[in-house]
Amino acid sequence: MTEEKMTFQAEVNNLLDIVVNSLYSQRDIFLRELISNASDACDKLRYEALTKPELIAENSTLAVRLQTDRDAGTLVITDNGIGMSRDELVTNLGTIARSGTSEFLKSLSGDARKDITQIGQFGVGFYSAFMVADRVEVVSCKAGSEQGWKWSSDGRGSFTVTEAPGATRGTVITLHLKEEAKEFLEGWTLRKVVKSYSEHIGLPVILVGGNDGKSDDETLNTASALWTLNRNDITEDQYKDFYQHVAHAFDTPWMTTHYRAEGTLEYTALLFVPSEKPLDLFEPSRRQHVKLYANRVLISDSCEELLPAWLRFVRGVVDSADLPLNVSREMLQNNPMVSKIRTGLVKRLLADLGKKANDTDGWLTFWKTFGPVLKEGLYEDFERRNDILELACFHSTASDTPVSLTQYLERMKDGQEAIYFITGDSAEALRKSPQLEGYLARGIEVLLLSDPIDEFWTGMVPSFRDKPFRSVSSGTADLDAIACEDSKPDEEKNVPPTDQMDRLVALLKGTLGDKVKDVRPSSRLTTSVCCLVSDEGQMSIHLERLMRQHRGEKTDGAAARVLEINPGHALIRSLAARANAETTSPALEDAAFLLLDQARIVEGELPIDPAAFAGRMARLMEQGLG
Repeated sequence: MTEEKMTFQAEVNNLLDIVVNSLYSQRDIFLRELISNASDACDKLRYEALTKPELIAENSTLAVRLQTDRDAGTLVITDNGIGMSRDELVTNLGTIARSGTSEFLKSLSGDARKDITQIGQFGVGFYSAFMVADRVEVVSCKAGSEQGWKWSSDGRGSFTVTEAPGATRGTVITLHLKEEAKEFLEGWTLRKVVKSYSEHIGLPVILVGGNDGKSDDETLNTASALWTLNRNDITEDQYKDFYQHVAHAFDTPWMTTHYRAEGTLEYTALLFVPSEKPLDLFEPSRRQHVKLYANRVLISDSCEELLPAWLRFVRGVVDSADLPLNVSREMLQNNPMVSKIRTGLVKRLLADLGKKANDTDGWLTFWKTFGPVLKEGLYEDFERRNDILELACFHSTASDTPVSLTQYLERMKDGQEAIYFITGDSAEALRKSPQLEGYLARGIEVLLLSDPIDEFWTGMVPSFRDKPFRSVSSGTADLDAIACEDSKPDEEKNVPPTDQMDRLVALLKGTLGDKVKDVRPSSRLTTSVCCLVSDEGQMSIHLERLMRQHRGEKTDGAAARVLEINPGHALIRSLAARANAETTSPALEDAAFLLLDQARIVEGELPIDPAAFAGRMARLMEQGLG
């Protein structure tokens, strides 16, 4: 019998280093993870047996069994589920076969207690066995196969795989417990852990008699599907325990939605919104985590069709008696019943979120965690746009805390006909933008949108309650209908004569050429000398930068923008007077490019030519000091 020795994937070695070389106050979670994996294996077999009943015929009573051996110092976890082939043993136990591994490893803080709580969330809970064991052996036989395989490792960088003659369907995990983990040989410890973490596993967890002072086998859990019980009979602690099981989480659910839909299509839903951000929330796959059952038979442990991607933070289960048991995972995508369930789930979740929004402090906590994901629905889901907008909160120039659009509308100024916003990398940076000056001078509130998705949905959503959305950094600022709070009569405004401004604008256009789309006096500036804005219909500066970063491009390919200058600024008055006296000069040419580069720097862009910028700045400083 040949034994193969292999090495772990590098990411697994990093995980095992955390697990093996640290002590944990929550190390009993290893049993929750292994029981949960065993439960999933049984669910998968039950599903496969719908079309291949021979897989389950000889042993149809599915269960998880725990057995201790005090003399050998071992704890054995056995299931009679789907089992694994040789290749599956190598793949599932030797690598982390899913995307986002690097992000997971980056998230590890070095704090052992915090790091271990993340392992189960990332679907690699098997390795938690090494918290309590110095050697782990796994014997498994795939359903429908006669050949079993044994996997063995001490968690120190390598593992072995060999044939296991006589293995029966399912998986047997033997943990050779460390001396300090011998408490898990005690029946009372196992009862406590199963009761805490695995009470509502959908199949019995049995403590095999003989090594705990009892000769008979003992079922440690109720083995009930919690979602099938009446809500009035379920405690908050039971909901919490089930959430932590189904989500592989340790936090308390922020919101629980449990209801039964009746009518032409019947189904039961038990859904949870976490209180903490899941690690894979922003993975490119945008994977769902809601399980779909048909008559308590697992159809899919991650049903992408049940909820839209913008609700991917939701965890839980959906069970329908109307779904045919022979429905395949491939058929789910076009199944009209699943589509109806999806519509009902989204409607109910948004309604429950709307009720929670009345608690301002609690809602802002939720929005900070999941708002950027929920806003993806503004871009993707035309039907639900208004519902999401009613829930949405945004940073603004008028408040230190995010505000709703309803609050914004209540504070609109007389004569204001639009909802104004600006996009950028952070609310703090946006507050300093010169493009806000004219709006702030008139007391107009501006929304500060700093999530990447904001650049996309604002181009897709035209209005809210008949008030159009309008960017303060695009087009011409139409502010004439709203008076400045400290406005002066026109004759008191210190601005250059019209003919001088015209000459300066013409000089700047001629000097800058195709480096600008246009040059014009600004009504949006009050204290800054100049700014760059996008022309009507042109991609915003921030969105263009995001797109360049996504493609890995440098900044020198940026599109030309409109340069707006402030007629009331002392520098522009001086330049206008000089442009009136002379048509051009090296000093005026330097000033033109310095104005443009200054506006680019404020927008987070580099000067067009950094070396030329440095030279012009040096000449300007020399003249000022001369």
